[in-house]
Amino acid sequence: MYNYNNIKEDAKAFIDTIGSNPKFRNKRVYRTVALSLAFFALAGVCKSTSGSTDTLTATGKPIAGISTVLANNSAAYSSSATAGISSVLAVNMDVESALYSSVSDVVSTAAAPKEDYGYENLGMGKCEGNLNIRKEPSESGKLLGKLPEHGAVEILDEEDGWYKIESGELKGYVKAEYIATGDEAYEMAAEEITTMATVTGDGLRIRESASTDSPVIINLNSGEKLPVIETLDGWVKVSVDSDEGYVSADYVEISDELPTAKSLDELAYGTGVSNVRVDLVNNALQYVGNRYVWGGTSLTNGVDCSGFTMQIYAQYGIWLPHSSRAQAGYGRSISASEAQPGDLFFYGSGSISHVAIYMGGGQIVHASSARTGIKISNAFYRTPLKIVTLLN
Repeated sequence: MYNYNNIKEDAKAFIDTIGSNPKFRNKRVYRTVALSLAFFALAGVCKSTSGSTDTLTATGKPIAGISTVLANNSAAYSSSATAGISSVLAVNMDVESALYSSVSDVVSTAAAPKEDYGYENLGMGKCEGNLNIRKEPSESGKLLGKLPEHGAVEILDEEDGWYKIESGELKGYVKAEYIATGDEAYEMAAEEITTMATVTGDGLRIRESASTDSPVIINLNSGEKLPVIETLDGWVKVSVDSDEGYVSADYVEISDELPTAKSLDELAYGTGVSNVRVDLVNNALQYVGNRYVWGGTSLTNGVDCSGFTMQIYAQYGIWLPHSSRAQAGYGRSISASEAQPGDLFFYGSGSISHVAIYMGGGQIVHASSARTGIKISNAFYRTPLKIVTLLN
């Protein structure tokens, strides 16, 4: 014998349980589970003809795909059917309704993946390191850019083992075997999603504490994206490279974002640039998307800002110490207007605490923070304290 109210409660409890599992973030999966449970209740659990209206029983053998108990109880209760629906069917529809009610509750608190991430057909990079994006679906196709490890793409089409994708500002082709799809992609996205604050005006002040009386540590320009640490009353605590600070919530837009592809065409060298400088920058760019690790010196397994510049320059016979402040004492100090690809830009809050490699075209490549890894930024996303050249 089965207690009807217990079945409803157990069904709700089950839906609540799967609601906390990332595998069931998709509404279609919810509905499949709910319908399966409802069918079980409909096909095998019916009102007893002899007991209380709160008591259910399951007996008999299947007849033409319908359980004997369903057929018997349908006949037994046909006289009390309402609006052409037998009592036994009404009971089971009540159970199904309870299931859908629970599903609705879960879905309302956990939005569908499309609403969460903004992708119609989400794919996530699943190779170790960066994934090449090419102009044509061929390994000999022109290299357009790179998708960072666990970067997100919109899958547009499939062709001979390749996906045509869009990611960030880039469209191209990637090997399908290195892209996760379906539930696997959504599980990865749930782990990779980061809350970012986008600066909406030039000269935005980042302060030491959440007060307009607090000292300014950094000025940022419009369009810069900063990882959010926490949101407060009218303020947002953000990470800026290795520093942390507070910005007025009125001058940033908050959004949840996934890592996306970076185009190699962003690099603009100008004229009169030596091959060594071009090669150094291209060499540094291949590590975009790799991990930031404080104190790290491995370009592939984890590196911090000065470890990044130290290792890149070492490949060109220039040995630098593992400290941004110490590196600022090397080379010749120059102005921003004199900077060429390969020169070093130094930043900090009063004193130097961060270093980056200038790419040209107003951009830098640097090991930014544990949240963002090695990335490309506007060279003036914060005011550089010093610029030096080591390449003659």
